[in-house]
Order: sequence, then C-alpha cells, then structure tokens
Amino acid sequence: MPEERLQKILARAGFGSRRTAEDVIARGRVTIDGALATLGMKADPDTQRIEVDGNPIRLETRETTLLLHKPTGYVVTAHDEQGRRTIYDLLPDAPSHLRYVGRLDVDTSGLLILTTDGELAHRLTHPSREVEKEYEAWVTGVVPEAALEQLRRGVRLEDGTTRPALVERLPGEEPPTRARLVIHEGRNRQVRRMFEAVGHGVFRLQRTRMGPLELGDLHLGHSRKLTPEELNALREVVGLAPA
Repeated sequence: MPEERLQKILARAGFGSRRTAEDVIARGRVTIDGALATLGMKADPDTQRIEVDGNPIRLETRETTLLLHKPTGYVVTAHDEQGRRTIYDLLPDAPSHLRYVGRLDVDTSGLLILTTDGELAHRLTHPSREVEKEYEAWVTGVVPEAALEQLRRGVRLEDGTTRPALVERLPGEEPPTRARLVIHEGRNRQVRRMFEAVGHGVFRLQRTRMGPLELGDLHLGHSRKLTPEELNALREVVGLAPA
C-alpha cells in the first residue's frame, strides 16, 4: 500500500476529522515505528507500526457506514453513567471505532448514521455544511397556522434564534397536530424546544431523513449498511469524492 498522510490514516482509524488528527500529532501523541511523528509525515499502515499514546491504532481495511432505526429509550452514547441502554446494544457486531453522527435524545426515534469514517462524520455535523435534517412531530393541541409561521421564520431560544425552517402540517384529525419540519441546525432537543417556544409540547418525534438518506421501511431497532449509491450521495453533499 502506498504511503498516506498520517492525519488521513488517523481519521480512518477513528480519531475524528483530519483537523482533529493533526492536533493529536501536534501534541506529540503519535509515533511511527517508535519515533515521534510530526505534522506532514506520511506512513504505510500495512508495514509500519503507528501508535497513539503508546497504543497501536486499529485500522479498518474498509470504511463502514450504517443506517440505524433508533428506538426511543436508547441513549446515543458509548457508555451511560445511569446504566441505560445505548445504541451500541443494538449493534453487537459493530466494527471498532464506529461513531454516531449527531445525536437523537432518548425520547426520539428514527434515522441515525454511524460510520468509521472520521472525516465524513465531521463534515456531516459541521454547521457550515448545513446538512438537512427532517423530522415528523406529533404535537399536543391544535397548532395554529400563525405558530407554524413563527417556526418558519425562526423562534428565539435560550441559545439564540433558530434559522428559518420548512414546516408543514400533515393530514389527519386534530388534536394532536402532526407536522413535518426540515432544519439545518443540530442543537440539543431543538425541535422540541421550537414547539415549546410557540406554546406546544411534542409527545412523539421521529427523524426521517438526513441529507439524501431516508429512513424508509427499515424496521425499528434494525440497522443496515448503506448502498454504494447512498454512500456516494452522502459524500457528495459534504464535498467528499466518491468512495
């Protein structure tokens, strides 16, 4: 295998984006065959021993990107101090360094992307990329059109005003109100807080799409690998070359 830039190798090994990997190198945490590595160096992970903090990196031979239909009641974290179930309980055979892309709170279900590709994960969650996230919300009471229009323009939250969102009422008897929202941000519990700001609670929330990737008919609690076409569509959205 030809030599690659060290930060690219570390990103593939799950140490975050290439920028994060550069910081790991700059802090003197990386060695190649026992010698301290510096920024700009290249290496061959097949023939050289690359270590971070004295531990050999574990490099997947092929990147893995999964789509998970997260159920409610599962926490998006690797380890939960309260002993709650985590999404990794649903993925017992997951490859090492599989990272979740963004979060869904414990009471929210739906589409969650997980990947071993640190650069892809970084770009999908970076605010500058403005990757669309689509949700379906079941909201208490009858939400008037004026409130929906507020959400479309942006509402003030404690961490700042939200950006304009696409919001539409979905068909069905009311109450409750069922609505579809498309946002470009990723704040904590954002959709729930947006509806609370206009006087309505959300009692059920599901993410149905992220970028070009849709949840489709994937069963609750199940996961699958992305098809090559889906993966390349996802990479294109964030400015990465096809896999």
